[in-house]
Amino acid sequence: MDTEKTITILNSLIQINNDRIEGYETASKEADETDLKTLFSHFTETSLKCKAELVAEVKRLGGKPTEGTTTSGKFYRIWMDIKSAITGSDRKAIVNSCEYGEDVAVQTYNDALSHIEDLTPEQLLMIKEQHSAIKANHDKIKNLRDLMA
Repeated sequence: MDTEKTITILNSLIQINNDRIEGYETASKEADETDLKTLFSHFTETSLKCKAELVAEVKRLGGKPTEGTTTSGKFYRIWMDIKSAITGSDRKAIVNSCEYGEDVAVQTYNDALSHIEDLTPEQLLMIKEQHSAIKANHDKIKNLRDLMA
C-alpha cells in the first residue's frame, strides 16, 4: 500500500466534504423555507462528521489534511448556482442544484472506493459508511426534486 496515494484519496474526500459544508452553510443562511434550512443543516452535519474522521486518518498516516475546496472545479460553480437560485427564491432551482452537487459527492466517493488496493480494510469500511451517509443525503434531495416535478 502506498501511503501517499492513500492520503491523496482521503484528501479528495475531505475536499468534497469541505465543498458540501461551505455550500450547505451558504444555502442554509440564504434559504427562506424552514424545511430547506433543516435539510441543509443535516447535510452540513453529515459532512462535518465525515471530514473529522478523514482528517484524523490523514493525520494518523502522517499527512497534511487539505483545508480547501474544489474552487477551480465544477463543484464550486454548482454552489454559486445554489446561492444565485436562493437569492432568487427559486426553490426548484435550489433543489436541482443541490441534487447535481450530491451527484458529484457520490461520484467522488465511488472513485475513492475504486482504489481498494490503496486502502486498509479499516479505511475502506470508514469510506463505505460515509458513502452510505452521503448517498442517503443524495437520495433525500433527489426525492424532494422528484416531488417537485
